[in-house]
Amino acid sequence: MPVTMVYDLETVPDVALGRQLLGLLDKTDVEVASAMFERRLAQTQGTSSFLPHHYHRIVAISVVVATPEWIKVWSLGDLDSDEGEIVARFFEGVQRYTPNLVSWNGAGFDLPVLHYRSLLHGIAAPRYWEIGEQDNGFRWNNYLSRYHQRHLDLMDVLAGYQSRAVAPLDEIALMLKLPGKMGMHGSEVYEKYVAGELESIRDYCETDVLNTYLVYLQFQLIRGLIDITTLNTEKERVKTFLSHSGKTHFLKFLEAWENHG
Repeated sequence: MPVTMVYDLETVPDVALGRQLLGLLDKTDVEVASAMFERRLAQTQGTSSFLPHHYHRIVAISVVVATPEWIKVWSLGDLDSDEGEIVARFFEGVQRYTPNLVSWNGAGFDLPVLHYRSLLHGIAAPRYWEIGEQDNGFRWNNYLSRYHQRHLDLMDVLAGYQSRAVAPLDEIALMLKLPGKMGMHGSEVYEKYVAGELESIRDYCETDVLNTYLVYLQFQLIRGLIDITTLNTEKERVKTFLSHSGKTHFLKFLEAWENHG
C-alpha cells in the first residue's frame, strides 16, 4: 500500500525579488511588500492583490503522512529553518517514499510555487520530475500530468476540472462537519509573519492539511477504494494521534471536530 502525503504550504511576498524588480532598493521589507500588493491591484483593476506564483516565498510546509502502520502530522523543518531547507525536505520525502501526493489546489498554486522555489535554490528532485524516461511506470502515472493520480488535487477533481465549480476547502470541510479553518485565514499570513508569529502560521497550516486529509478519506469512500468501516477506522486513527499529541492546536481541532459531529 503506497504512502499518502497530504501537503499544504504558506507563503509571504518574496520582497527580495520585489525590491529588485520594482527598483525599491531603499525601502523596508514591509514597504516593498505593500508596493507589490498595490502593483498587483493595479494590474487586476482592483479585483485582487494576490501575487503571481513566482512572487511567493514559502515560510511553512505542513504534511499529513499516512502509512498502513502509522500516521503523523507536522511542519517540515523547524522555526529556524530557511526556505531552501523546508523545500528540500519536501522533495526528499517524495524521493524517499514515492508517495501519493494529495492537496487542495496544489496543482493551481502549491506545486507551481514549489517549482519556482526549488529552481531558485537548486534543489534536485528526480523522482518528482520523472515522467517515464528512467521509470516506465511514470509514463502513465506521474506527479506532473493533470489527470494522473500520483498527485491528486482534490479541489480540481471534485470540481470536474471546471473553474466555475471550484469550492473553498473551508466550506467543504464544514459541509462534512469538519472543523474547517482554525486560528486564522490565508489572507492573514503575511500580517502574522511580520508580527513574528511563524509558529501560529505553522499550526494553522497543520490544521489545513488535517482538513484536507479528512476530505480525502471521504473522497476515497465515494470512489469505492475504501468502505465505511475503513473510513471510520482511519478517522479514529487521526483522533488518536491528535489526542496523544499534547499540542494545543491539535486538541482544539479534535474538540471542534467532535462538536461538529
